[in-house]
Amino acid sequence: MKSFEFRTRRVFPGRLFHVGHLCLGLFILGCADPTPSRAQEGSVPKVGSRIPDCTLIDPKEKKVRLLDLVGDRVLVLFFYPKDGTSGCTRQACGFRDVHAELLEAGARVVGVSSDSAQSHREFAAEYQLPFLLLSDPEGKVRDRFGIEPDLFGLVPGRVTYVIDRKGIVRHIYRSQLQVRRHVKEALETVRQLRSSK
Repeated sequence: MKSFEFRTRRVFPGRLFHVGHLCLGLFILGCADPTPSRAQEGSVPKVGSRIPDCTLIDPKEKKVRLLDLVGDRVLVLFFYPKDGTSGCTRQACGFRDVHAELLEAGARVVGVSSDSAQSHREFAAEYQLPFLLLSDPEGKVRDRFGIEPDLFGLVPGRVTYVIDRKGIVRHIYRSQLQVRRHVKEALETVRQLRSSK
């Protein structure tokens, strides 16, 4: 039996738009959780609030307490979807390229994804990343920060936080596509915090 289809020349010239595609899209939208998210409930870090006390895994597979990374320096904490993908590589290399400037301004850079410690070691080695990459294998820290997935839940969210020496969030930037903007916003905020001391 042939699939039912129709042509939409004005919107998609020369292409066939299947009803099945429409049904799939509606199914995905219908699967969205109607209950309020943690972010909507206001139980996650926002500008002016303190970061949660979380534990992650470093490249040597040792536990790292997030609050131990603040105190002596401002923390630039960026959550990204996956090691080695195009956007994440550009973002990580962007932080690499301004790493000396961030250090001079008194900041520490840390990246977080659900990748394994081994994946982080390989990613850092391949692109000569001078900063720490931490693993959040079950996504629990993402949940604590209220980071929602993008593209109908298919891609982990991309969010960068700038956290001062007291553990207070001073800036948040969210964008899946504007990967270089994460670096720009973080550097500008770190410089502003240094000048306001």
